[in-house]
Amino acid sequence: MKIEKAIKQNRPFKTPYHKAAVNLIFTSNWLNDQHRSFFKHYDLTRKQFNVLRIVKGAGEPISTAAIRERLLDKMSDASRVVDRLEKKDLVSKQTCPSDKRLVDIALTKKGGALLEKIAKKDNQLGAVLKNLSEKEATQLSNLLDKMRG
Repeated sequence: MKIEKAIKQNRPFKTPYHKAAVNLIFTSNWLNDQHRSFFKHYDLTRKQFNVLRIVKGAGEPISTAAIRERLLDKMSDASRVVDRLEKKDLVSKQTCPSDKRLVDIALTKKGGALLEKIAKKDNQLGAVLKNLSEKEATQLSNLLDKMRG
């Protein structure tokens, strides 16, 4: 669906750049809604899923500071997200052996099992991009990288 139709805009955009910016914002919100709906079935938020994936990807306990650096949403409060995941028994906190002031985060068995369960449904998560070919998805990703410089 064209952005003009999606937002019910009757007048043309001032510039192609303005149109692209509005389209990016609208599409970002649409994608966030799709992900929110998907993760709701697992009692997770997108931010919580992001933290779980970071912890798993680290392969060993990782500090909240390192998690914060890797988050997709830089405005996220990593400590608060970790606290919520700990209450759900999806991660555990440990004092960092090399620096007692730091806390390391590790994935629990329950957290690992949940990520495996979600991975089996990963095709549903990727299905939001079903209208794009692999080549178009690669092109889109490259253009977004270029836009950020």
